[in-house]
Amino acid sequence: MSATTDEPVTQNGVLEHEKNPVQVPEPEIEHEPQPEPQSEPNSEPQPEPDSEATSVADPKLDEPKETSIQSNDESQTQSSPSTVQEASIPVLRKDVGNRTFTMRELLSGLKSEQGNDGSYDASSPYSEESPHQQQPEQNNAAMELIDSVTGVDEEGRSRQRVLTFAAKRYASAIERNPEDYDALYNWALVLQESADNVSPDSTSPSKDSLLEEACKKYDEATHLCPTLHDAFYNWAIAISDRAKMRGRTKEAEELWKQATKNYEKAVQLNWNSPQALNNWGLALQELSAIVPAREKQTIVRTAISKFRAAIQLQFDFHRAIYNLGTVLYGLAEDTLRAGGSGGPKDVSPNELYSQSAIYIAAAHALKPNYSVYSSALRLVRSMLPLPYLKVGYLSAPPMGNPVAPHSEWKRSQFVLNHEGLQQLSKGEQKQLSHSLSGRPVDAGKIDKKAVKVDIPDIVSVSPCADLTLPPGAGLCIDTINGTVYLVADSWESLDGWLDAIRLVYTIYARNKSDVLAGIITG
Repeated sequence: MSATTDEPVTQNGVLEHEKNPVQVPEPEIEHEPQPEPQSEPNSEPQPEPDSEATSVADPKLDEPKETSIQSNDESQTQSSPSTVQEASIPVLRKDVGNRTFTMRELLSGLKSEQGNDGSYDASSPYSEESPHQQQPEQNNAAMELIDSVTGVDEEGRSRQRVLTFAAKRYASAIERNPEDYDALYNWALVLQESADNVSPDSTSPSKDSLLEEACKKYDEATHLCPTLHDAFYNWAIAISDRAKMRGRTKEAEELWKQATKNYEKAVQLNWNSPQALNNWGLALQELSAIVPAREKQTIVRTAISKFRAAIQLQFDFHRAIYNLGTVLYGLAEDTLRAGGSGGPKDVSPNELYSQSAIYIAAAHALKPNYSVYSSALRLVRSMLPLPYLKVGYLSAPPMGNPVAPHSEWKRSQFVLNHEGLQQLSKGEQKQLSHSLSGRPVDAGKIDKKAVKVDIPDIVSVSPCADLTLPPGAGLCIDTINGTVYLVADSWESLDGWLDAIRLVYTIYARNKSDVLAGIITG
């Protein structure tokens, strides 16, 4: 953000100074290839693989898993609890042409069937049912691969027996009706799940062979039913896992490109999927680490837009919040290595570091027990404009006159913390500049006539394009006391304010304000 000549030049409240590059823990990767539940918007999104591309550790299943920033290496077919981020479906059913169920449901259901009489019928309502037909011969490539998987421990062996049982049923369903796309899709899930039962050093079968066969089944299923968004989603996960095995090679680059195309198709068919958007961002992040330097920044900025879109669908989606922080951190590192921002309108490395710290702090506040978030926060906390979460410029009308002429609106500094958004007077701005330089600041001298929005009073926050507002990016904050209108310098700057205010409110709504207060006040 640029500042006027008579105002201190700060980047989100951080005075320009040299940054020592810090290695951040890696992006979060959820790997759960399973169909997305049909649900209300923002209710129970499907679990997704989170793969990241900065130097930050990754979550395992429910927690971030530690991986390298370059490759989002975890696409495991595993189900998770039916929560806001990971939902499971109780039964095999048809929803708008899609059968939505999880591997957990598959395993428990098939164990029950196998324990009774083994007569489970895996065919879909579209299979041509012929009860007396024999099962297909198991000499095809897919069945041979599944039959050769044994599992690395007793739990894995037990799980694999159930998966093998399921594969036989799906193979039988496909023999009865080769166009049964549900059976093809479910068989692909079984192959993908079986790949996780293979020892990493196994060569017969190899994890890659199982994933390749799963991709073929997904391809066949989506060819028969082009609206199977779950298949495109899980297919992208399988492709991503194959790409991770190939490091930073040309073959990996092509696979990451395929994965991003499938995530894009999944989102086009089901826009209300924060997990698909998050994973799309992670795949782009991985791709950016391989492509030539001239292409990298465009891909990274596209990844940022996907993470931001995921957060806008689900404000407490801590994995996407954290991943956005890591990709911004990586962008800051790249910008710093390139010699800083390229022009007056470009965001400086300091500003990018500060933005990164905001998202990582928010992710930690939402999930304070995640060690990955805690580790990352220790590295970036000093990049926040403490004792605030965000500091920057907004234009505001005179107090009590929101429809004042444009000439009477004044651009001034605003600060955001766990309690609210506060406008600073000229004197307070100088005092803030001293505090950011390490000098104490008297928080009690807040101008009572300044614009102030308390977090508990907020009803909604949104962008607005209103001709009655001065030129710029309009910010509308509806509160129980009325509407507050402000104007940011640019739409990019507005995105930062919108995210920050929404995140602080979400943290408050989740009763985690005390955690955020501890982060910014020390």
